[in-house]
Amino acid sequence: MEKEIIDRIKEMENHFDNVTKLVNALDEALTVYESTKGESGILEEYLSSGQWKEDYGTDEKGLLPKDLKRGVLSQDGLYDLLENLGDMKSKIEEIILAEKERA
Repeated sequence: MEKEIIDRIKEMENHFDNVTKLVNALDEALTVYESTKGESGILEEYLSSGQWKEDYGTDEKGLLPKDLKRGVLSQDGLYDLLENLGDMKSKIEEIILAEKERA
């Protein structure tokens, strides 16, 4: 009997540790997300405003310094980043909805 109790407590302790790590990681990720939320809006506006196309064209003409970091000008990079962010938001909403339905 004692062995069963000890084994159960050890198993529950493992679950407790894993969920604690998960909660801490999610909390940290959400804190970072909250602090950079405005940046995704700025990027969305940049992409849709026409300014991105102008900057891209300037780069295509070779008018920007060669050592300038320009990942934001990759043809699919910015669009894919914003799409991925939208997908993650949808996934979070689905998880929340599923949790509410279980409760």
